[in-house]
Amino acid sequence: MFKNHPKGLLAAALANMGERFGFYTMMAILVLFLQAKFGLDGTSAGIIYSIFYASIYILALVGGLIADKTRNYKGTILTGLVIMAVGYLLLSIPTPTPVPNKTLFLILVCIGLFVIAFGNGLFKGNLQALVGKMYDNNQYSKMRDSGFSLFYMFINVGAIFAPFFAVGIRNWWVNHNGFQYSADLPALCHAQLGNTLSPEAATRFAELASTSAGAPVADLTAFANEYLSVFTTGYHYAFAVAIVAMLISLAIYVSNKKTFPGLESKGGIKVVDPNEIKMSLQEVRQRIYALFAVFGVVIFFWFSFHQNGLTLTMFAKEFTDLSGIEINLGFVKIVGAEIFQSINPLFVVLLTPIIMALFGWLRSRGIEPSTPKKIAIGMFIAALGFVVMAIGSYGLPLQKDVLAMGGLADAQKVTPFLLIGTYFILTVAELFISPLGISFVSKVAPPQYQGVMQGGWLGATAVGNQLLFIGAIFYESIPVWMTWGVFVIACLISMGTMLAMLKWLERVAK
Repeated sequence: MFKNHPKGLLAAALANMGERFGFYTMMAILVLFLQAKFGLDGTSAGIIYSIFYASIYILALVGGLIADKTRNYKGTILTGLVIMAVGYLLLSIPTPTPVPNKTLFLILVCIGLFVIAFGNGLFKGNLQALVGKMYDNNQYSKMRDSGFSLFYMFINVGAIFAPFFAVGIRNWWVNHNGFQYSADLPALCHAQLGNTLSPEAATRFAELASTSAGAPVADLTAFANEYLSVFTTGYHYAFAVAIVAMLISLAIYVSNKKTFPGLESKGGIKVVDPNEIKMSLQEVRQRIYALFAVFGVVIFFWFSFHQNGLTLTMFAKEFTDLSGIEINLGFVKIVGAEIFQSINPLFVVLLTPIIMALFGWLRSRGIEPSTPKKIAIGMFIAALGFVVMAIGSYGLPLQKDVLAMGGLADAQKVTPFLLIGTYFILTVAELFISPLGISFVSKVAPPQYQGVMQGGWLGATAVGNQLLFIGAIFYESIPVWMTWGVFVIACLISMGTMLAMLKWLERVAK
């Protein structure tokens, strides 16, 4: 599989697995953790989620600037790995729940999130820039797209297991303390403590509390306090697993550092890359304009796609029958909305060889679409994914009505295969857009701006992520099926804009 690719590609992908493990841990549990620990509604948790994910990607632009300025890509990447581990350490330390001072403890959580985002900013874009440099040599240049697809596939291996570890540790801790997991209980506990339960919700809370405790509960307020403390402590311990993943990535990176290319500084003197292409000022400008045009288009895709950690996760918790995907390991049951976040990276690993084979078959016949055209096709496929969600969600009650009644019974919820099918379609779209977009940036970016342009791609992702909370606003205020319709429109706008610029982008990329 790696036969016709540079020696350092596999090592770079394995070094990135820890970052993906942490990323998907956060995608799986961050919103649910914020709601369980602080009693936040979806919009408030979504705002924090949006800012965090925007920060991860916008700080990649800062990381690219630092690496381009210092010409020390490898050192910047190494620093990023260490800082990310520190951030996960801060989040893994258990703090009281219910929180005695919501503002103070929210600030502490946000500090930990910022540390993770800053470390990720130093790491992510610059590692992608190094992978791009591997393909600047004419020997490998024709394999750039497939190289980035392989890179993307292998870094997602860690992401497959992250949600299972997070859910397993959380549920083990809940069981260890004499309770059973319930997706609806944290919100009901906060409502009990805030004295905001409706009569219908109060009845359901009493039933779920007794089921979780294994016996009738006499003091529901005491139960609410204890259950929230145990439940969120389990989440804190789940963050600690990401530290182990980061240390493994650190060891892989350090042991393979010499196999990575780079334009490192030695004594303040820039090392000249013999393969670096000289460009006129006009060509540099054209390439940067083209890249910024693509950055603007993919904002709409990321605004839609990264709902997997926000509205799609809330949908999994509130509208999906989770009993259909329960895994019983004996000592712990792995069940929860979080495990849906394993489906996307699993499909990335399974589908990447198929997509690569398709592109290879088309290439052998001289009809392979250009990278910009592949991105446009991916936008259309993403729209189809949300069409499936809209159809499957039609007729469901408003989310606020579900919360008022204390949640739906399993018989009233939708099959988990609705989300699984949607993630399948969205993953195909992702494979047409994300690895190929990174490849496009590495190909088109002027050599002296490789780091900052990879940061620009991630910066566009940041803007899309900053808009994620809008999805939560729609989700909590309009019928659920209409929320997915918003993302259908966003993806179709992206596709149309990309097609309108297609000839220009293909000309610049030659």
